[in-house]
Amino acid sequence: MASAKEIRSQIKAIQNTGKITNAMQMVAAAKMRKAQDSVLAARAYAEGIRRVVGHLMSAHPEYKHPFLVERETVKKIGVIVVTTDKGLCGGLNTNALKVALGLMKEQEADIEVFTIGRRAGMFMRRVGATVAGVAENVPDSPEMADVLGLITLVIDKYIAGEVDAVHLVYSEFVNTMTQSPTSMRLLPCPLPEQQKSGYWDYLYEPEAKEVLEGVLRRYVESIVYHSLLENKACEQSARMVAMKAATDNAKDIVKDLSITYNKARQAAITQELAEICAGASAG
Repeated sequence: MASAKEIRSQIKAIQNTGKITNAMQMVAAAKMRKAQDSVLAARAYAEGIRRVVGHLMSAHPEYKHPFLVERETVKKIGVIVVTTDKGLCGGLNTNALKVALGLMKEQEADIEVFTIGRRAGMFMRRVGATVAGVAENVPDSPEMADVLGLITLVIDKYIAGEVDAVHLVYSEFVNTMTQSPTSMRLLPCPLPEQQKSGYWDYLYEPEAKEVLEGVLRRYVESIVYHSLLENKACEQSARMVAMKAATDNAKDIVKDLSITYNKARQAAITQELAEICAGASAG
């Protein structure tokens, strides 16, 4: 059994660690509320732009934009993987990277990876994937400008024919306790569902084709940006839950060590008393 002094040092160290994890839990909780508000606002925008694209496509069903056309031969596929820059958020990144790796193994074509977040970049380089673009050190309240360069790179490669399809992997925010790793095809764009009933008659300025040209690019950008916001909300939620579990675990360990410490003290006192009694008897 360790000495009482050693156990007391362990208790103090674990209590200090518990204070740190508790502080991180409170910080994550505050950031989580802001991230959730951003996600809800982004979902409304994403839904609105989907409806606009659907209406524009209805106006010119014969117009086939490059973002909407399936290519006959798919030689190279791009995969955008969204993770966090920092750790200490449970299995959030691990689950997303498992989905990304499974998606990559399913493809028969060559793969190029575009990563958002340091964890994705580190993992993809470790497994030997071809990393064509990186966006790191994204702030907790990201703006479109933080990832616009990467999105533009992906779109330009798709237009130039350097990649024939693009997939997106990220974590979708369900609730505070649940984050779901998700993959979807980004390019060619999944067609918005057309309304089965009702009719809209819009006047477009300029022509609907020109509007569709600009809106589709914005549509792709908004999907990636929205996935980043979803991932940020997942990150703060997962970190809050992980830090709460760590804090609770620290308290449990301190309780167990306190019992061990008391036993060690009791054993030391008993031994001292035995030695005193033995000395008195010998005298």
